[in-house]
Amino acid sequence: MVAYFRNLPFFAILIFLAGGAMMVPAVVATVSQDFETGRAFLYSGLMVLISAMLVGFACQTPRRPPSERSHLASLFLAYLWLPLVLALPMDQAVGNTRFVNVYLDMVSALTTTGAEVFEPMRLAPSVHLWRGLVGWFGGLLIWITAFAVLAPLNLGGYEVTSEATVQGKIVNARGQMRAAGASERLRKHAMRLTPIYAGLTVVLAVGLAASGETPLVAAIHAMSTLATSGISPGTGLESRPPGFVGEVLIFFFFLFALSRRTYSSGFGREFRERLTRDREIRLALFATVVVPTLLFMRHWVGALEVDDLSDGQAALSALWGAVFTVLSFLTTTGWVSEAWVDARTWSGLQTPGLLLVGLVLMGGGVATTTGGVKLLRVYALYKHGVREMGKLIYPNSVAGAGRLGRRIRREGAYIAWVVFMLLVLSIAVVMVGLAATGLDFEAATVLAISSLTTTGPLASVAGARPIDYFTLTDAAKLICAAAMIVGRIETLVLIALLNPGFWRD
Repeated sequence: MVAYFRNLPFFAILIFLAGGAMMVPAVVATVSQDFETGRAFLYSGLMVLISAMLVGFACQTPRRPPSERSHLASLFLAYLWLPLVLALPMDQAVGNTRFVNVYLDMVSALTTTGAEVFEPMRLAPSVHLWRGLVGWFGGLLIWITAFAVLAPLNLGGYEVTSEATVQGKIVNARGQMRAAGASERLRKHAMRLTPIYAGLTVVLAVGLAASGETPLVAAIHAMSTLATSGISPGTGLESRPPGFVGEVLIFFFFLFALSRRTYSSGFGREFRERLTRDREIRLALFATVVVPTLLFMRHWVGALEVDDLSDGQAALSALWGAVFTVLSFLTTTGWVSEAWVDARTWSGLQTPGLLLVGLVLMGGGVATTTGGVKLLRVYALYKHGVREMGKLIYPNSVAGAGRLGRRIRREGAYIAWVVFMLLVLSIAVVMVGLAATGLDFEAATVLAISSLTTTGPLASVAGARPIDYFTLTDAAKLICAAAMIVGRIETLVLIALLNPGFWRD
């Protein structure tokens, strides 16, 4: 039996996991006496598991060991066909809907975008749990593949430094690829990262439940926080029992979406020193401090007519609402604080969507569940800009910071600029496609950025009015689904798949 699972290809393993995961909402629905929904998940799960077993038997013949690039192609194709499998039970459980709506919802969940396709009241609690579970699984998938597949190929943000961390030592990618095969690295990183990922989720879920949240909602919010999917069975964090305490707990766990160093090296004595020196953490803290401060100070600079929030309690509420929402969108989770309305009123900005768009474009840390450009690339562009301004004053100067610092300022900044330009071009292409379906400029822009940065809740808060995914045309829904996949994989990875060297290998 061990040899059977060891010889399974990557896509067969994903089918097995999908079928097994369907049993969780089946049990929850049965316990809550929602037998119709429970049967839909149970029968679909059994069918998927049987299909995966048959596929596994067909793949037991000796074959060429899969390479890193084959796993990369499998990962890209998985985001295309795996939502079809995941949508089977949900299509039966929701009922009275077209399959394209369920497919968009599953693509959104698997890519950790978290776009709300259906009205929350329309879905049963077990279906909400399934959406959160798919998003959680999508976050774990990108966590593992970032270390096991993208890092050896210098993709996903690792190209900025062209180095990867293995057991606390810095080795180049070529040496890492010789150390172990692609499948072996997937198993190794899955065994190492899954307990951390699951353990953090359980801790947050217990904390939210202890603060007054219902167990099911606490579990969904915990999974959505670690996966940065922003999936919620209701209206997010607004009007929830935990209130401020729950937001503080979630705010702390946003830290794991800012840098891979928060979980990849353990929690030893050097944990604090490692975080204070981390480039991504420092840049995220800078944005989390500067943006809320500017919003807070605008009360006196540009909104002098606002007088009803002059007391200290309202000021602190507005400041906290801005801090939480800024970090939430920086990690591409997209949750809005309950005090965000106070922050908007205090600052005098009714729809500060442009600030939120800029935050999601920056994104979170490399090898995390976040989307966007990623903080390490933004840091490389910043260091390159500072160096170029310094050379204007001292043309013959020689900068320090060692070999890695020079790498980030030169080749790293160049690659980061290429990635940024590819993202801009992708946004333009998606905007043109959405505009061709009949959407206006603002809606096309918001949906394109929301999909490519995997921040689904942005569509409901960035524009002058919320955008409903359910009312889009079928063409617009498929374009958004494709953009979510491209945003999750990144355009640079797609170009790497089209490299002639990939096919020769």
